[in-house]
This record gives sequence, C-alpha cells and structure tokens, in this order.
Amino acid sequence: MVTLTPEETTTAKPVKSAERTLQLLETIASAGEPMPVTELHSRTGFPRSSLHQLLHTMAAAQWVQFSSDKSLVAIGTRALVVGTSYLDRDAALPLAAAMLERVRSESGYTAHYARRDRDNVLYLATRETSESHRAASRVGRLLPANATALGKALLAELSDAEREAVMGREAMPLLTAHTITDPIKLGLDLETARSAGFAIEREENTLGVSCVAAAVPYRIPATDAISCSIPLDRADPTEMARVAAIVRRCASDLAEQLRTAGVR
Repeated sequence: MVTLTPEETTTAKPVKSAERTLQLLETIASAGEPMPVTELHSRTGFPRSSLHQLLHTMAAAQWVQFSSDKSLVAIGTRALVVGTSYLDRDAALPLAAAMLERVRSESGYTAHYARRDRDNVLYLATRETSESHRAASRVGRLLPANATALGKALLAELSDAEREAVMGREAMPLLTAHTITDPIKLGLDLETARSAGFAIEREENTLGVSCVAAAVPYRIPATDAISCSIPLDRADPTEMARVAAIVRRCASDLAEQLRTAGVR
C-alpha cells in the first residue's frame, strides 16, 4: 500500500482526467434518468473527443451504461456496488435501522435517518409505512439541508459562523414555493429549532408532506438526524408535538446506544 506523507497530501495537484470523470459521474447521477450525451457535453463543456473517450472507458468498467444507440448514458452497476460499500462499513447504521423501526411503530409514519454532507443531507436509511407520501426518501438521495427538517436539525447544531461557512450568504436551493432560501429567515428558523430541540418543515421539499426531525447527539456537532414524514392534513400542532416527542426520545436513545457501542 502506498501511503502519502502529510506534505504530499497537501501539495498533490488535481488530475484533470480524474476530475472530469468524477464530474461526469455526478452529472449523470443528478439527472435521475438516462441523459442524452449531447446534453452531457453541453453541461460539462468537455471537448467532444475527450468526453467520448472517458464515457467509453467508464462504460467498459460498468460505471456507466449506454442506450442501444449510444445516444443516452446512465449510471452503471459498478456505482451501486461501490456506493453500497459505504452503507456496509458504517457502524452506526445497524443501530439506526433498528431505531427507525421503533420510530415508525410508535409514530405510525415513515421514518428516515440521514447525515449532513456539507450543505446537503444524505439519506442513509428509511422505514416506509404503507401510506408513505414522500417521494424523495430513498437511500442515497441528497437533498438541500435548508429544505429538510433533517438538514435544519443538523444546521441548528452549528454556530452562525459554521453555518455560514457551510451554506454561504447567498440564496439557497428552492425545491417548492415553501422552501426557505433566505439565509436570515433560515437563521431564525434554526433558532426556533435549537430552542425546541427539534426542527420542522412544511411542504419545503415535497408538497403535501410535513416533517419533524431531531439530531442524534453522539458526535459534537451532530452529523446525523432522525425524522418522520407526516401527511399535511394530519400535521396539526397536537400531532406534530406528539411525533416530535417520539423523534427526540428515539434520537437521544440512539445516541446513547452508539456511544455505548463505541461508535464515533
């Protein structure tokens, strides 16, 4: 195994072909469906010859796959294999998955476990109910932190300076007409979440759905959170308070289990 020294790590220069490969993977993955190669060329601005060479190399290794006429490209099976290894090695997930079963049972709603990834949240586990109304809950989905209760619960763990470093000072992503995109308004919302010990959102990333979330405090600041999705027609103050109590209690219990198990 080759080990880089600290000096080599800090002075290593980016490799253009590697950067382009990663950008292609992220762009194709973000499309959600097979993407026309012409659109990929337009989005990336890569030289046409370089683009085709990279795509064919990636296709040969099964990172991407072409349509039969080679006009469309989509994420390949190798990406799933490598992505799944992240879940397999995460020591927190078995305990988190078991806790989501409890959250779903006690609340009657779909439960989620997610981790903050810079200015997004990454869904790591979900336990659906038969009445789930949430379309964007699948494992591996990235959503803007400002548009989710999960994200807001975790952003509330940060200082103002830390949050600004993560989210910036400009308007944030808009998913629905209800998404909070103004940094000042988000800051006020996070103050409320910090005081209450849980965060809520109403139709900020999925119409017809409200969410309540609490951070899992086994790290400082917390990186993970639990949430429940509640159909909007049931999300009155009494029901939100009931579910919030469940989510907070389960988040606290999970943190204690993780600390006891030595997960950091």
